[in-house]
Amino acid sequence: MKVIELNNICKAFGDNKANHNVCFNLKKGEIHALLGENGAGKSTLMNILYGLYSCDSGDIVINGDTVEVENPSKAIEHGVGMVHQHFMLVPQLSVTQNIFLGMKETGLFLKMDELKKKVAELNESFGFNVDPSAVIWQLPVGVQQKVEILKALMRDAKILILDEPTAVLTPHEVKELFGSIKKLTKSGYSIILITHKMEEVLDYCDRVTIMREGQVVDTLLVSEADHDILAKAMVGRDVCLDRIIEPQESGEVLLKLEGVTVLNDKKLPAVKNLSLEVARGEILGIAGVDGNGQLELGEAIVGLRKIEEGTMNLIGQNTTHAKPRTMMDLGMAHIPDDRHKKGLVLDFSIKENLILGSQRDEIYHNGLLMNYAKVKEEAERMVEEFDVRPRNIELTGAMLSGGNQQKVILAREVSRNPEVLIALQPTRGLDIGAIEFVRGKIIEERKNNKAVLLVSTDLDEILTLSDRIAIMYKGEIIGIVPPETPVEEIGLLMGGIKNKKPKGGEPDESQV
Repeated sequence: MKVIELNNICKAFGDNKANHNVCFNLKKGEIHALLGENGAGKSTLMNILYGLYSCDSGDIVINGDTVEVENPSKAIEHGVGMVHQHFMLVPQLSVTQNIFLGMKETGLFLKMDELKKKVAELNESFGFNVDPSAVIWQLPVGVQQKVEILKALMRDAKILILDEPTAVLTPHEVKELFGSIKKLTKSGYSIILITHKMEEVLDYCDRVTIMREGQVVDTLLVSEADHDILAKAMVGRDVCLDRIIEPQESGEVLLKLEGVTVLNDKKLPAVKNLSLEVARGEILGIAGVDGNGQLELGEAIVGLRKIEEGTMNLIGQNTTHAKPRTMMDLGMAHIPDDRHKKGLVLDFSIKENLILGSQRDEIYHNGLLMNYAKVKEEAERMVEEFDVRPRNIELTGAMLSGGNQQKVILAREVSRNPEVLIALQPTRGLDIGAIEFVRGKIIEERKNNKAVLLVSTDLDEILTLSDRIAIMYKGEIIGIVPPETPVEEIGLLMGGIKNKKPKGGEPDESQV
């Protein structure tokens, strides 16, 4: 039984055809993945189904009836709920308050204890294990994701659209989330999963529809698909994410930290007495489970967080207490962990974002006035070289997909010709094509004899790109190993276990 049918959906934003004659259907009790690169039109299609956009043409059929979905309230009336990639929760309110916020049925007379009981009952039914009394800002992102799903379920949604639900989750949180989703489908709920992660499609979904450039390429049973089939359908060509860096001699040390201690936002030590060196012509990868001080370390290195103890040197100069501008002037570039909050000004145009930090350089000035012709020329060059789509440099950063936003940041930072590149989670939330592109540019920096510090919670990425791997645990470097080290050994180190023999091999105790 088909609970959703989208027939010949078209949607354009100016000259950009986000959806072009798209057909899609969802069966009762299935998980149907909507797979594609960033900007393929997946979210646009689902925003139409949820009433956030209106389609230019086409039909929406829900449970056999052709309907008009003018707004999200109408979608909810038809049993459709949507969980967005960026959470729509009020951090200062409790789980229960967020779930019932805006529900007319709540009224003024139901007591908080009654509302908590309703949340607990829903929790128990699907194994979400969320504390109804907990305050949102105190919860891990994996639990916040479950709160968003509970919000939709409390509004009697039987069809759930999950937009990139695992973008910021750890592997353990991903497994937990899909365990709950499987329970939902067994109870008759139907799930649309917007994603670009092929592993999730192959591991958890029943069918998959692949989109590319606003159109449907194919719809397959997951049992008939594999990694190579999906990758080629997504990007229209073969994709390689295997380790391709050639051995090369590293040069002099460009970045050196000795005995560095850094505090987190709660004023507790996040980085403790840490020392490391990054040399010219190498990529040093920092591996570890998220939350072990990697973010604070990266922010301290680029001057965004104070170094409490210890010293830092960049290209022979003491930069222990240097500001971000000084670090940039000395030859450091920075890909931040959060492209929205730290990498871009979303209301600025692409061309404005591309010169952020360099706007005072002589190249962009005619005396006291900005040389807008030169700004345009350089922006168009960078957009072309880094394959930012669409090519319109007047569009705002907010109008780009995540992968293209990351390309804008990469273009801006690499085009400054830095000596040291600090890359924090550079491919988080990106599709396979964008991942391949970003990794390729990082490898180019290494080939160009630059020093690269790569911080990533994606262990495959660390293994693929790094010359050496430093594992962080509770704010300390617990070991430094070569990339050919068995994954089991690295996994033990990430869990804080040193000098223990994993299955299949024994760690080299000299390196821990």
